Amino acid sequence: MSAAGTGVPAATRADHCVVACAEAWRGAGEVLASPMGTVPAIGARLAKLTFSPDLLLTDGEALLMADVPALGSGPGAVEGWLPFRQHLALTATGRRHVMMGASQIDRHGNQNISCIGDWAQPTRQLLGVRGAPVNTLNNTTSYWVPKHSARVFVERVDMVSGVGYDRAAAAGPSATRYHRVAEVISDLGVFDFETPDRTMRLRSRHPGVTLEEVTGATGFDLVIPDEVPCTREPTETELRLIREVIDPEGLREREVPS
Repeated sequence: MSAAGTGVPAATRADHCVVACAEAWRGAGEVLASPMGTVPAIGARLAKLTFSPDLLLTDGEALLMADVPALGSGPGAVEGWLPFRQHLALTATGRRHVMMGASQIDRHGNQNISCIGDWAQPTRQLLGVRGAPVNTLNNTTSYWVPKHSARVFVERVDMVSGVGYDRAAAAGPSATRYHRVAEVISDLGVFDFETPDRTMRLRSRHPGVTLEEVTGATGFDLVIPDEVPCTREPTETELRLIREVIDPEGLREREVPS
């Protein structure tokens, strides 16, 4: 199937997720994008190639890239050196928008990537908190969830790794000064916290996704506006960049199968 009148194959669910992730960096300016996951990495590169040209990207190891290579390829030009120790310093003091994953996330934006079950004797051991507390208290943070389910979107996380709005508020001004959980993007839709009590709101659902699918896969009551738009379609230029320049191997389809 192709987009009406264009001859271009229609956008897949993975393409919509890439565009939704890219939009998280719209207007970000000269900040370091730190995407974690295949789809966010493609989204950050798409943003730099289109509406956020000042965005800084790394190769995931120690280099700031001056160009935008295909996923899995090294940069053709390098504009800076960012080894792990300097990246840690930037996490605490710099301008950065990280898009992390979440094994669990709740209505206030608290994230868990550490363990499942009682933290004293968990049933599943995960990554550990890693840099999540510092990320969330010092940098704009978004989340990417490739498989939206009630096991991930939970009433209460088993352990707080990334700090949500309720816990930041309880900790006081030192925690809220730079704290901002911007968006949660899943394979079903886009969510934010633009509500009076800073609880999760459904901002858009991806084309083909019903409201019932979203609410049925969420373990708490979302804030649902009277009208929920669909996530925007990628443009022809964006589709070409995704498919021919950034991800010619189609790795995004492995993370979000059509």
